[in-house]
Amino acid sequence: MLQSERQERGRRFELALRAGIPIILLISLVFYSIFFKEDRVDLTLENGILFASIVFTTVYFIYFLINLSVNETLVDLATQGYNEKAFIRQLEAYKPKTIALLVIRNLATISENYSTDEVDMLLYSVVHKLNNEFTKAGFGNTLIARRYGAEFLIAIDRESEEIQTIFEDFIDHNRTINDIELDYAFSMIKNTNEHIEKTILHLKHLLAAQDQDRENTPVHDAQELSQTEASVIQALKEKSLLLSFRPLLNVRTDTVDIYEISVKLKSSEMGNILPRVFLPIVNRLGLGREYDLAIFKHVLELLPLVDETISFSFNLSPFSLRDENFQDKFFTLMDKTSIDPSRLIIELYERKTHHNLSGYLSTLKKFRSRGVRIAIDNFGSSNASMEYMKHFNFDIVQFDRDYVTKLEDANTHAMLTSLITMSKDLHITTVAKWVDSKAQKEALIALGIDYLQGFEIGKPITEQQLIQTYN
Repeated sequence: MLQSERQERGRRFELALRAGIPIILLISLVFYSIFFKEDRVDLTLENGILFASIVFTTVYFIYFLINLSVNETLVDLATQGYNEKAFIRQLEAYKPKTIALLVIRNLATISENYSTDEVDMLLYSVVHKLNNEFTKAGFGNTLIARRYGAEFLIAIDRESEEIQTIFEDFIDHNRTINDIELDYAFSMIKNTNEHIEKTILHLKHLLAAQDQDRENTPVHDAQELSQTEASVIQALKEKSLLLSFRPLLNVRTDTVDIYEISVKLKSSEMGNILPRVFLPIVNRLGLGREYDLAIFKHVLELLPLVDETISFSFNLSPFSLRDENFQDKFFTLMDKTSIDPSRLIIELYERKTHHNLSGYLSTLKKFRSRGVRIAIDNFGSSNASMEYMKHFNFDIVQFDRDYVTKLEDANTHAMLTSLITMSKDLHITTVAKWVDSKAQKEALIALGIDYLQGFEIGKPITEQQLIQTYN
């Protein structure tokens, strides 16, 4: 039985008891006054109506209280787990060490093809099977709530590596329930002291990051995945970052004054770990902000070692940028240096427009107000990039590789021409990457591009080569 069901039964019993005792006393007094006093009361029509009215009032009052109890229930009616309001109240006393978010990605599709009763039974089964997994593992006081739709919040009173294994086992064993196939995703945060709404927002950001990386995530067996995760965690703990630098040619001056940074993790056990391998792990474990902060610190240490004309362009997760704690640490580190903030270029790439667009753009403006330049990467690859361009004046746009690799196509050529013209009208610096031939270089210069990057411009160099070049 779920913790919420036990608590709800206890609450209803207590309410019924508190309501019933006064009513029983009242009825007892009525019976006593009618039948047991020395002065017998005749059972006339008038007294019968009076007695029936008392009984009716009593029954109605009890029914009203029970109905009120149901309306103010702790549980979600479909799943019998906590509803979100009750869950938040429980957290104040529960003080969980770990909070997780489990999502059924394909619930909308399921709802279109199955009846409401079948969907409710499916959600009920998901919650109870998940609770059974935690109970079998010795986590008996786990709180499970249905937030809305297919989102489930789970609060656990312990911080344990076993929790992730429990979720993975649950997902592996319950991909089909009631002959319905399910597509799950989950994220979790340990030792969170944030307000629950901020925690939920962070959990959803982690899931969104997983969605972005899922297409490029390689498949591993469990043992390999465990070894990879351990290596990633260790490399991040030791700040073992391997940076390479791709030169961007300033067409106007014919010099390189920007380097785009790409990052790998160094592991003594696994060698160099690629972003498509470690980023999903970093995001799933809630280490994205720590990873981004490590990159930023490394950039700040490198900038004084190169010419003052050189800028670094590097990617930071939008989820980190939107986090106020990350912002505080970012600006504190930046203020401790004498580096010109315009030498810092933050690259953004999002496939989907953020649900709180105005709030996100306010965050970007905060970074720009401090002198940091903002670039949007893979511009033109999705509707999101155009939507951002409508509302925010980026410093730099980096066009999607298809515009360069398919430049000979008449439609592609026309579209890129229009995008470059639009960018110039908005006073935005333009960058074309993946320039691998002289013909591409000449054609892009003719179109008025500002910066070029690719093998025709120069191959990526190591950190040591970069320092030797400028020092």
